[in-house]
Amino acid sequence: MADSETETAALRTLIVDDEPLAVERIQVICAEINAINVVGTASDGAGALRLSDKLNPDLMLLDMTMPEVDGLGVARKLGETENPPAVIFVTAHDHFAVEAFDLEAIDYVLKPVSADRLERAIERAIARRGARKEKASEWLEELWVPHRSELLRIAVSEVHRIDAERDYVRLHVGEGDQSRSYLLLQTIAGLEARLDPEEFIRIHRSTILRRDNIRGLRHDGLGVWSAELQNGDALRIGRTYLSKVKAMAGR
Repeated sequence: MADSETETAALRTLIVDDEPLAVERIQVICAEINAINVVGTASDGAGALRLSDKLNPDLMLLDMTMPEVDGLGVARKLGETENPPAVIFVTAHDHFAVEAFDLEAIDYVLKPVSADRLERAIERAIARRGARKEKASEWLEELWVPHRSELLRIAVSEVHRIDAERDYVRLHVGEGDQSRSYLLLQTIAGLEARLDPEEFIRIHRSTILRRDNIRGLRHDGLGVWSAELQNGDALRIGRTYLSKVKAMAGR
């Protein structure tokens, strides 16, 4: 049994899903987590907004696909309120992750929901509790990428190179034996618009680099330039982007 201090600190939680069995499963999991207190459930987006206004929850476990007002619509409406609850999306679909992190969701949990995975997401919500939200940065600070059966959170600060692959981008993280890459459903132009230009620079129609990953610039002759990376690789700079890249070096 939870002690009185834990009960006092429990996050008032609203579960929103149009599938009764999904609601029941999440309720069973939540019953074992002392840090939250389920105060209500809703079966559609409109009901979620009405209950949120009346119950003032701290946390909403929100399905993504629902009739009429979907999860993204609910999150947008909540974002317009004075004191919105934290949102954890709980969904069977991984392709809404880009929209979800734009709405500053705490986490994005894929169905079927496991107790451990949901508890980790709730721990993140608890970690943010009590801190007044400062004005959000206009630039991305993290990305969610599909990996096996879940979505991983990747800090933008860990990404040193981004390559375009048709309608996807490949994020390169780490170096040497620790290097890894992840595919994200997002165009390179769309991602570029969300990245801080003080930290990233596009050097080619297919490549974005973290600025501190560039060791130097090399003139290869006939107006062709390359960016030399910290690991010794060299990537050709597209003519369209050359003046901006050279301006970075004060040229």
